Amino acid sequence: MKTRNKVLFALPMLLSILSCSKTENTGPSTSSEQQNQLQKVAATDYRQEMRNFVIGISQYAKAQNSQFAIIPQNGIELISSNGESDGTLVQAYLNAIDGVGQEDLFFGYEDDNKPTPSEDNLYLREFLNRIKTSKKVMVTDYCSSKTNMDKSYSSNNTNGYISFAADKRELYNIPSYPAQPYNVNSTNITSLSQAKNFLYLINPEKFSSKKQFIDSVKTKNYDVILMDLFLNNTAFTAAEIDQLKTKANGGKRLVIAYMSIGEAEDYRYYWQSTWKVGNPPFIVAENPDWEGNYKVQYWNANWKSVIYGNDNSYTKKLLNSHFDGAYLDIIDGFEYFEGN
Repeated sequence: MKTRNKVLFALPMLLSILSCSKTENTGPSTSSEQQNQLQKVAATDYRQEMRNFVIGISQYAKAQNSQFAIIPQNGIELISSNGESDGTLVQAYLNAIDGVGQEDLFFGYEDDNKPTPSEDNLYLREFLNRIKTSKKVMVTDYCSSKTNMDKSYSSNNTNGYISFAADKRELYNIPSYPAQPYNVNSTNITSLSQAKNFLYLINPEKFSSKKQFIDSVKTKNYDVILMDLFLNNTAFTAAEIDQLKTKANGGKRLVIAYMSIGEAEDYRYYWQSTWKVGNPPFIVAENPDWEGNYKVQYWNANWKSVIYGNDNSYTKKLLNSHFDGAYLDIIDGFEYFEGN
């Protein structure tokens, strides 16, 4: 839900040194170990490291549940080897994912309820159109007027994408309009490729309890529910998630969990009281637009172990709670490091 930032943020001093000329004398205060670290950071292919991260999550999850869907949000440039819409597709990355999420395609890129500039819309669609026949494209537009919501749904449908018109960027509510999901159906949805609509509801702060949340969602006919693993710091159990897997009209649906992998969040179970920028080393800067969210070196093995690969990892908790997949956020975290 944290949309792509158009402003680059300052890295700690360690990374700022990288902007100096390679021939510049670093001075006697820079040890060989520091120089080696700088060279290692400078040589990092940030885009490939993010691809590797997503592939690793996918392989780990699908080894335990072959139907577990992996859906990266934003960072669509990763589908091609050169980051251009006409570049060679990176098949290893595409093979690891089941769909892609894109925010602000038709509304919300510059401001909520405001049409996305045509040049930005076209730029994104050139990528999305290359994979829409093989991967589900899930668009979230941020618009609140009925006219704009109608335009969002119809424009996305015309382009072959499924979509959700969010009338609150915080994603804490089920919109009252439209009364039924766009392209509502009673079909049993057993894979992401079958979905015709979805609900993006990852901030359940307006719900007083898990029961209220479950009862509210059960009355709706969305094919896919995108939600958080937690409500008030308490994880949903497998039995509770199973209750959400039937639409009000009786059809089966998928329940997908939101998981931020490009930032650490200080309100998550894994956060330790001693953590701060620089400690552990993979935490590099707080996101000034989202308090409590920290840019991470997502290629760091210790951060990866937080997300997947062991029984205490975030992905394992999703599997244990019977989620049907993971919706991965801050995929475009590579932009932060490239910009600095």
